[in-house]
Order: sequence, then structure tokens, then C-alpha cells
Amino acid sequence: MKTLFYSTKIFEQPSLEQANGNSYSVDFIKESLSLETVNKAKGFEVISIFTADDCSDNVLEKLQQLGVKYIATRATGHDNINLQKATELGISVANVPAYSPYAIAEHSVALILALNRKLLIANRQMQKNDFTTTNLIGYDLHGKTVGIIGVGKIGSVFAKIMHGFGCKLLGYDIEENGSLKQQYGLEYVTLEKLCSKADIISINTGLTPQTKYLLNETLIAQMRPGTMLINTGRGACVHTADVIAGLENGQLGYFGADVYEGEKGIFFNDLTDKGLQDAVLEKLLGMPNVIITPHQGFATKEAITNIAEATFYNINCWMLKQISKNELTEPKRIVEELGNENN
Repeated sequence: MKTLFYSTKIFEQPSLEQANGNSYSVDFIKESLSLETVNKAKGFEVISIFTADDCSDNVLEKLQQLGVKYIATRATGHDNINLQKATELGISVANVPAYSPYAIAEHSVALILALNRKLLIANRQMQKNDFTTTNLIGYDLHGKTVGIIGVGKIGSVFAKIMHGFGCKLLGYDIEENGSLKQQYGLEYVTLEKLCSKADIISINTGLTPQTKYLLNETLIAQMRPGTMLINTGRGACVHTADVIAGLENGQLGYFGADVYEGEKGIFFNDLTDKGLQDAVLEKLLGMPNVIITPHQGFATKEAITNIAEATFYNINCWMLKQISKNELTEPKRIVEELGNENN
């Protein structure tokens, strides 16, 4: 079963090769999947993609024409894949649902601490031999109210960590986790109440039509002046222009993010020579109370290993004509194939 890996990063290839163990014929390319690069999939039955790859209708149709039957995404989020179209075309899609909730949750906490304790500002001052603390005043996390939007695997780990700091926890999700309420005193509330009561708000949800621009001008206006907003979910969960306005008028005191709605073509690329051609991101990066990281929250040794192993688990299931537990599409074609084999 020949497999083509799109958007291969230098740091992940060794883990992918080890997880494969010479079981399958595998090619790695650094180019992302798009209409311009889709022809590279010719002759491959399986492709593996990442978050910035384009699996919209036209690309999926071309993939089917080229003979691609399976798509293994090396991520949890799959908003870049039209699953309904893939199902119609008979292409099976599987993801990596839980590679390491600790990696993302811990990165969220790192952003909170770096912003609150002015670590970047302190570092810049120290490099200039300025050892004053006038501009470095933060606040105790103990006793603060933390709002968690999306209390799934990542949000649950984040809740546990913030409970350890002595924070009061508010949660917003379509389903309630009783154990979090019992263990950490997490209180599920409406989104409006969460925004109005929290000192720190962390977004830990994926991108769906319901969560696109979930945090916008209306909800930002309901926040306490100086609220810290952290986004390690998906860039488009916040309306970036509204966030900038909130930072400028003081409604938001801090903004930390590992994602950006316009990150495609920017994150995971070295633009040192080309320069950044994104005025919105440039403005954010120039604000002293903002920290943006380049979608690195997943980048721990443990997470990269888990992603590689889960990706090849999915591929192995398909090779054996089995349905992966990580299937995102209705696997009609596999069921039909199994039925034909049993007849």
C-alpha cells in the first residue's frame, strides 16, 4: 500500500519512519496538498496530510480520479477536509483524535504565565542590561477565575492544571463532564456568563460552523476590562479584528495564541528572507501584551511519536480491510469490500 505524506516536517519524519518500520512504501514531500500539488498523489493509494493541507471538493475529486482511497490526517482537527464529499467519493478519512492533550494544555499554561509575568519583556530588558521591575508586574493566578471553552480531552487536562494553581473554573461545552465538576469544582455556565466572569479565558475547541468567530465583538464587550484571552484551538474561533480592537480599547488585557486564522502559508515556513506579508499578524506581533506562537503546541516528543503511531495504525487497518476506530467518514467502501470478500 503506497503512501504519500504531504507537508512533511523535518522533525516528524524520523518518528514516521520508525512507526512505519519498512512495512509500507512511503514517500515524504514538504509541499502541502492543493490543486497545484494534487497530481503528486498519482500512483498512491493512501495520502497523509496535516492541518494546512487543502481537502476541499475539487481536490478530493482529483484525488479520487488519481486512485487515492484513503486519507490519514496527522491531526485531531479536520476542518480542512470536506468529510461529506469524501464519503460520497468513497474515500476513507481517519484522524489522530488524542495524540497528547498534555502538550496543548501545557502550552496554553505557558502562554498564560509568559503573558502574566511579562517574561518576553523581562528577557528583552535583561539583554539591554535593564534590571528594573517597573514594567514587569503581574498577578497571582491563585484565586482567579478561569473560563474554559471546550472541555474535552485538552480542556480537561487544562482544568486540572489550573485547579492546581488554585483557580476557580468555569466551563462551556455541549456536554458536561461530571468528574471535572466533582474533582475540581468546575461549574458549567453559558458562554455569556463565562465571558463576563472570567479573568482568563482559554479556547480549547475545534473549528466547526458553530465555533467559527465564537469570540467576537459582542462577547469581548461583555468581558471584564483587562481579561486575558488564550487560543490554542483554531485561529478562526476568534474574530481577529475584534480581538485587536479589544486589545486597543483595553477590554482585553492580554492575548496569547498558538493559532491564527490566516496561518496557512505562514506557519511552518521560514519567511526570514521573504518577510511577512500579513498586516494583521504583523500588528498582533508588534503588541507588547500579545504572544503568538507558530502552531507549536503539539510539538513535544511524546505527541509527535503518538501522531506517527496512530497514523500508521490507521493505514494498517485499511491495509487489512478493517475499519479504523479513528474513522471520520462513513466507511461504505470498506464495508462493501468486506461483503464481497465474504460472498
